[in-house]
Amino acid sequence: MSFVSVSNVWKKYNNRSIIERVNVDILEGEFISIVGASGCGKSTFLRMLLAEETPSRGEIRIDGGAPAKEPNQERGVVFQKYSVFPHLSVRENLIAGEGFVTPFGKLFGAKRRVAVARADEMLERIGLNHVADQFPAALSGGMQQRLAIGQAMSARPRILLLDEPFGALDPGTRIQMHDFLMELRDETNMTVFMVTHDLQEGFKLGDRVLVFDKPRWDPHDPGMYGATITYDFDARDGGIPFQLKEETDVSE
Repeated sequence: MSFVSVSNVWKKYNNRSIIERVNVDILEGEFISIVGASGCGKSTFLRMLLAEETPSRGEIRIDGGAPAKEPNQERGVVFQKYSVFPHLSVRENLIAGEGFVTPFGKLFGAKRRVAVARADEMLERIGLNHVADQFPAALSGGMQQRLAIGQAMSARPRILLLDEPFGALDPGTRIQMHDFLMELRDETNMTVFMVTHDLQEGFKLGDRVLVFDKPRWDPHDPGMYGATITYDFDARDGGIPFQLKEETDVSE
């Protein structure tokens, strides 16, 4: 049974289709890499998975639940630019991640003590326990990105969404971050969606690689049609394409 179900999803801005006819089913625990040319809707698709934006048509369901209207604790997100709080220490950034699941984002008394203990455990796991009291600006790029992933995971999401998370890192640090992410994924079995411009990275990390492209193109009006999933590769089996879900609406 699919864990994430995307059914006939379209997204328009000012009557311009960005994404159209997107249909895909994802199993729980799968790592999905998303690739494609700039401007073909990859980040828009990620924002809809996050429920930061809602589809213009169609729906996205998580574990059979109702389509989300706004982001919630089921979904954690990490962007290319280090998405941490610069005014908080490394430890307090992780405690803030715990606070995302509370009604007012605040933790007091016993709940805060438990959050501090879990933050210290996460810091050891991500290799930042030695800089727990420093601020993010004092950390290297790779350390800041590890902190961002640790913060996202502190809210204990079922889905981790990554938007070009390693694009700003040097090659050596990038390889270290690949290993770190795969270790965390194996430990938690969370479902991961990662947008990347690096095809090699997509196949290295992903169980499946979704390719977004525009199958319809008007040379007189390049913005007329939106992108969709044109290929769904099984990266675990030498890049063999999955059978794409049947398109349920080809109008417009």
